[in-house]
Amino acid sequence: MAVKPRKNTPPPAASPGPAKAGAPLHAPTHNIWLAGLGALASAQANAQAEGAKAFESLVEQGLAMQARSQKLAKEQWAEAAQRMGSLTVEAGGAAGSWDRLGGIFEGRVARALASMGMPTVAEIAALTRRVEALEQALAERTPAHAAPAEPAAARRKPRPAR
Repeated sequence: MAVKPRKNTPPPAASPGPAKAGAPLHAPTHNIWLAGLGALASAQANAQAEGAKAFESLVEQGLAMQARSQKLAKEQWAEAAQRMGSLTVEAGGAAGSWDRLGGIFEGRVARALASMGMPTVAEIAALTRRVEALEQALAERTPAHAAPAEPAAARRKPRPAR
């Protein structure tokens, strides 16, 4: 059981200075308070010195993180470019499919026109060559002093304006 102190016993005197080397461990509370303040001041001084080092360390870590991020972004960019290239090649192969489809369509149109009696481009070109050859042969047989035939359009009478 705890014993209550007597009321007429004076409290222990607090010494204004630090405890002496031979003082017991249960020094006055004021000395403990001062030791705590000293520890805090020492920690702050260390923190300021370590703070600059910590800041530099964080900057280095930030640079390393930025380099890794940029490397990853470049890799992903290259991968996307490769994918786009392969899609372009595949689309180029699809152009061949469109060409075949266009050829099929042209063939069907040509057959439909032939069934209606329309001449082909080759037939018109051959006919044009024959007409030119006939004109040349006719020009060689016609005497040079004869006047060329007047075109039919020039012989027509102009229509009156309405």
